[in-house]
Amino acid sequence: MIADVGQKIKNLRKEKGLTLKELSDDTSFSVGFLSQLERGLTTIAIDSLEKIAKSLNVELAYFIQEDRKKDKTVVIRSYEKEVSQVTSNQFIHYDLCGNKDLSMMPRLIEILPSKAKEQIKSYPHCGEEFLYVLEGILTLHIGGQSYDLFPGDSAHYQSTIDHNWCNNTNRIVKIITVHSTKKDT
Repeated sequence: MIADVGQKIKNLRKEKGLTLKELSDDTSFSVGFLSQLERGLTTIAIDSLEKIAKSLNVELAYFIQEDRKKDKTVVIRSYEKEVSQVTSNQFIHYDLCGNKDLSMMPRLIEILPSKAKEQIKSYPHCGEEFLYVLEGILTLHIGGQSYDLFPGDSAHYQSTIDHNWCNNTNRIVKIITVHSTKKDT
C-alpha cells in the first residue's frame, strides 16, 4: 500500500506539472522525504498525507481508496475488509459487500470524534436505510428530531426523510448501515 500511495502522489504531482521542490515548498516536507515516499521507501502519517492531498487539490480518500474491480464476492473475510471511502476526514467507510450489482449496500462506518460542535445538515435521498450501533453513542437527526443511539440500538427509515447522523462524543462511534441502492419505482 505504501508504494501505491507514493505512486499516486507522483502521478498526480506530474499530472499537475509540479516538481518535487514545488510540492516540498507547499507542504513543508523535504524533497528527500517526498522522493522516498513516491518510491515507496517510507511511510506517512494520515495527517501528513492530508497535507499533501490539500496541496494536490484532492480528497484524502484519493490516496486510500483501492482501484477495485466490480466482483461478485459472496463472502468477505474480516481481514479482506478495505477502506472504501473517507469523508471529511471523520467518516471511514468499509464496504461489507463485494457484489455492487445488488440492491443493498452494507457498510461498517467509523465516525471519529469531531473537534468542534458543527452544524449538521440533514438531507434526503431515494431508498431506505437501516443502521445498528456497535460502539459509542450515535446522534441521529431525522425529520427535525434528534435521537441518541447506544450500542445495540438500531433505526430503520425511508431515506426520503431529511436525515443525518454524527458523533458528538470524544470517542469513536462504529455503526453498521445498510442502504438500498436502487431508486424507488
